[in-house]
Amino acid sequence: MYKQLDLFELPYSEQIVQAPSTTTATVIELFAGAGGLALGLEKAGLKAKALIEIDKDAVATLKHNRPEWNVIHADVSKVSFEGMTSDVVTGGFPCQAFSYAGKGLGFEDTRGTLFYEFARCVKEVQPKLFLAENVRGLISHQKGKTLDTVLSILGSLGYNVQYRLLNAVNYDVPQKRERVIIVGTRPGIRFQYPSSSLKILTLKDALKDVPPSEGMKYSPKRSEILSLVPPGGCWRDLPENIQKSYMMKSYYLTGGRTGMARRISWDEPSLTLTTSPSQKQTERCHPDETRPFTVREYARIQTFPDEWEFMGGVGSKYKQIGNAVAVDFAYHLGRSIVNALSSLEN
Repeated sequence: MYKQLDLFELPYSEQIVQAPSTTTATVIELFAGAGGLALGLEKAGLKAKALIEIDKDAVATLKHNRPEWNVIHADVSKVSFEGMTSDVVTGGFPCQAFSYAGKGLGFEDTRGTLFYEFARCVKEVQPKLFLAENVRGLISHQKGKTLDTVLSILGSLGYNVQYRLLNAVNYDVPQKRERVIIVGTRPGIRFQYPSSSLKILTLKDALKDVPPSEGMKYSPKRSEILSLVPPGGCWRDLPENIQKSYMMKSYYLTGGRTGMARRISWDEPSLTLTTSPSQKQTERCHPDETRPFTVREYARIQTFPDEWEFMGGVGSKYKQIGNAVAVDFAYHLGRSIVNALSSLEN
């Protein structure tokens, strides 16, 4: 059914690991994107065994920055994991609707979704631990049915499954970014979610001496409007006639407007970065200059190191960064994984 792709084309070099641990635990990651999760786990001491990604620019980014990594450019549904082994399986599968009509929704009933591919990888690899991340909306999707199904199916594979909603801003990331973190462990392994950091980082912490880079620009009309918004402000700081003309139908809504004409302050964390820095509903304007954040500023807010280069066009770079797991958030999760696996060894 699945085309067998060699997941071990490239050797892993321990020289790339900056790890505070001597763990030899390995990771297979699905939906690897531009490497935010993989980079954070590497920093925690985990060793990438294979990373699977379908987007060509994200694949180019991974290969450019870590030529030693075994990066597989493929549709995950075409990859067989039979006979493969790894201590850990990770991935951020997109949230897709399941059809509940007349079904008990077991493992086979989720075919055709990317969650099925993640669960299939877990079933075939049989890792000691798996970690999946998703957007906050998974909790309320289909009135909670989707999350219940995900947890039930993963639990049926022989794992103790738990989930928690975490905010990256509590883990050394200068950005408010909530994510559902689902963890499954084999009996005998105790996983504890990471404790919050003591300090909340701000945009001032993130953008010190940021290298210059390319970035999108506003239209003259939009620049004129946003120039009226002070740092930390939004559409509410505009004159009422401009509010109505700029927001149009959104002006009359009761919710979902806080990101419009939003200029971030130096003294606060960024709001959640999206795949584009200039979407009208989720504006993220620079504190001093009337412009979106540059690519390198975007990367800093997601805690990518400055030497991590993104391949592709400007729009693709923003998309890769916006879709990524924040690196330092991933590092904290990685330390919890290392500790959990150590508890088994001890």
